[in-house]
Amino acid sequence: MTTIDSKSQRKPLLFWGWGYADEKLSDEENRLIEGLIKLLVPKGAVELPAPQVDEFELADSRLKNLPPALQEMVSLTAYDRLVHSYGKSYPDMARMYLRHAPNAPDGVAFPKTEQDIQAIYQYAAENKVAVIPFGGGTSVCGGVEADVGDHYHATLSVDMQNFNQVLQVDPISRRARIQAGIQGPAMEAALKQHGLTLRHYPQSFPFVTLGGMIATRAGGHFATVYTHIEDMLEATRTVTPRGVIETRALPGSGAGPSADRMICGSEGILGIITEATMRLQHRPKWRATASVIFNNFLQGAEAVRLISQSGLFPANCRLLDEQEVLSNQVADKPCAVLVLGFESADHEVKHSMQRALEIACDNGGKLQGEVSYSAGAEDKKQGAAQSWRNAFIRMPYWRNRLTAFGIVADTFETAITWDRFPDFYRTVKREMEKAIAEVSGYPCSFSCRFTHIYPDGPAPYFTFYMVGDTQGDLHKAIDKWKVIKQLSLQLLADHGATATHHHAIGRDHRFGYEQQSSPLFRQTLAASKHFLDPAGILNPGVLIDPVGKAVGITGVLSNLNHAPRGNKHADD
Repeated sequence: MTTIDSKSQRKPLLFWGWGYADEKLSDEENRLIEGLIKLLVPKGAVELPAPQVDEFELADSRLKNLPPALQEMVSLTAYDRLVHSYGKSYPDMARMYLRHAPNAPDGVAFPKTEQDIQAIYQYAAENKVAVIPFGGGTSVCGGVEADVGDHYHATLSVDMQNFNQVLQVDPISRRARIQAGIQGPAMEAALKQHGLTLRHYPQSFPFVTLGGMIATRAGGHFATVYTHIEDMLEATRTVTPRGVIETRALPGSGAGPSADRMICGSEGILGIITEATMRLQHRPKWRATASVIFNNFLQGAEAVRLISQSGLFPANCRLLDEQEVLSNQVADKPCAVLVLGFESADHEVKHSMQRALEIACDNGGKLQGEVSYSAGAEDKKQGAAQSWRNAFIRMPYWRNRLTAFGIVADTFETAITWDRFPDFYRTVKREMEKAIAEVSGYPCSFSCRFTHIYPDGPAPYFTFYMVGDTQGDLHKAIDKWKVIKQLSLQLLADHGATATHHHAIGRDHRFGYEQQSSPLFRQTLAASKHFLDPAGILNPGVLIDPVGKAVGITGVLSNLNHAPRGNKHADD
């Protein structure tokens, strides 16, 4: 039995996978997972038992001579160190099943004030301790792992959960000043009292923090207009080792380069975000949802292109390819399905829906069922849209058990212009399916959907299920994942697509980031980091190499090589 000993104030997290420690899969979900296993591995596969805290042999903490103020806020417990060891990518979860956490932080700090953060910086700089900012811990790109090389004497994860208040709400301007450690549900509950909402719902919404979303340029559920967190950002307050960077809350400004834009996407390498002023919206009242069937995905993509350029700006415009439809049981025959939705707090949306449906049907689409219109409370009717959304929200929980069976369940996402999309989609689908079959030796499931759309291009999101190993050897499964991960990054780079649309860079996506960004800009970013963080303590290896260690995709993949069962530090 896993024992939880923690200085955390939040509900205990499942340290080895997705979700809270007390959450379980339903009987129906277990049946669906077992059905997928039988489909991929007809002869069956070994299921590994869930990890327990006492099965990990963590190295003794290397944090020495902590001053009294830090002793009160720093936890050295095995549970807290394990929770903060990894994010939620496939190799993160697989290594947990291997009972292998070689880069577990030496401690976890839970600061309550900005002065606490400055005290952490001072101690870290004086003692060569790497500092890893931690929000909700949902990174899927190696963004929170304390894999910092041998230059540092120790590592310290900094959990921002105590910065959890909505400080001020301005209903006239529709904005709020909010602490960066607040989680999505708590933030929305506080704003709801004022009839307002941030209206930003990533798949990880139950766990994410506002600061984490800003630091990673997170994308939300809604498909157009306000797609990324920076679209709602008005001002930030960031504590750096040099001091505080605070911007003025304004509706817009042309006063030089924007400090907020530098903080967005900085992934914890420049400082720790403590507050943000966010633009809000009134809570929607009118909604319309519909599903449209197309003969194939590319036919549907052309209709979506025209909708994206119509100025209608739907709230939801998810196009699912044939395999995505099949996997999520959205339709009873092979087809592509467009999940279409509009909403407004100000006016009815019937006209917008009707016009979008005219565009879709003029381009080969056929309405599936009836359009659902509602006013007031959110529509709870079941249909293709709700069926797919339910599966979307629950999929990370499924991965907990799929990983135990040796199944690699993973995704990668990007954005590309409309003119290049058809060739891009055909090539990625062909090359990935071929490689997965060769690497795994089994059939695979590979699918695509649009998460967001823009007038100049879509954001495709690819999902695959691959047999890693049927006998419980997750070392082999990780090796296969590495091959597929590198191919996916190469395909994105070859086609001029972005390395990530909304999953951030971390360590895992460094190859793609360096392919699409200017070397001179990366040098400029490194110079900015050196000025703000002269000791180089903040999240070494994310976006920029840590002192004395090259990362990039080659380094990332080599760091996942087989290692002994013990978790002692190399220099112990």
